[in-house]
Amino acid sequence: MTSVQQPDRAAARRLSSYYFLRAAVSAGWVAAALTVGKTMPPAAAVLLVAYPAWDAVANLLDARRSGGLTANPPQALNAAASTVVALAVALALGWSLNAVLAVFGVWAVLSGLLQLATGIRRWSAGAQWAMVLSGAQSALAGGFFVKLAAGAAIPGIADIAPYAAFGAFYFLISAVWLRVALFRKTSAERLA
Repeated sequence: MTSVQQPDRAAARRLSSYYFLRAAVSAGWVAAALTVGKTMPPAAAVLLVAYPAWDAVANLLDARRSGGLTANPPQALNAAASTVVALAVALALGWSLNAVLAVFGVWAVLSGLLQLATGIRRWSAGAQWAMVLSGAQSALAGGFFVKLAAGAAIPGIADIAPYAAFGAFYFLISAVWLRVALFRKTSAERLA
């Protein structure tokens, strides 16, 4: 094995572990949102603030393990935006659920575009097509949230849960894709 391959493998393992973590937390959030969050407004409020707060922490963790915030401007911006959004959601909860959904919509557009940029920057790491697709879908979902927030219907946490579920799905796909690629590479080298 060459010295070039080892860092690539370590980066792929780290990235797949990170994606598995993101998928698990998002899936847990969706389960909580569709159970406790639907029936207990205080729990829904905590979950709505926790989702962007977790995204901020996750982006900071990923950036730190990928060379730091300076080397990863999209993640640094995403972490900052997610922190602001967590605070904005907390404030919007005092107005209405429509305001909360509007905040989520604007955030989904911005974070989707930043995820798209990160996926493109990491293209050579593999499995980034799912992250690029997820970023694009997030931006589109954000536009839908903003439109829905402007309507007369009162939204709820269940309106945001599918967005988080798709995020979990894309993170899981990327994690599995990276692990399979690593397994294939290792198997091919053993046979060579």
